[in-house]
Amino acid sequence: MPDREPGPDGVVWPEDLVAGTVIDLGGHTVTKEEIVRFAADWDPQPIHLDDDYAATREFGEIIASGVHTLGVFQRLAVLGAYRRWPVIAGRAIRDVQLTHAVRAGATLRGEIEIAAVRLTDEARALLTTHGRLFVGDRQALRITTDAYLRRRPPEAAPAVRGAE
Repeated sequence: MPDREPGPDGVVWPEDLVAGTVIDLGGHTVTKEEIVRFAADWDPQPIHLDDDYAATREFGEIIASGVHTLGVFQRLAVLGAYRRWPVIAGRAIRDVQLTHAVRAGATLRGEIEIAAVRLTDEARALLTTHGRLFVGDRQALRITTDAYLRRRPPEAAPAVRGAE
């Protein structure tokens, strides 16, 4: 069951998000240059930077940093869902699991499942999601997040059918 389409203002309010909904985030192909560039700046371990070193290790070649993989998920999530939601701020990132190595040339495909929407007060909702990245049919990342969203203001209430 997909979430409702954005209203005329382009926003999908938490009141319209349904637990169990899975949102396809599209994909991103990771290049060797991207892996090395990211690692040089943010995770300079030889398994991400040095071909000779990586060739002698468990994966046999350079692999993407887990932090890089998480960054790919974040970008796909923003472009595929978060930017349509009235996000106030993230509350928690938990249960991050890196379950499959990401190699150069891999295409990561993402999805978010709406786990729960709690209308915490008149102004905010707490949204819990389960995110996943896949390489082919193998899961590469699993993550659970909580974020606060603004609730739909009265002036943005959906039209009631039959009230015309």
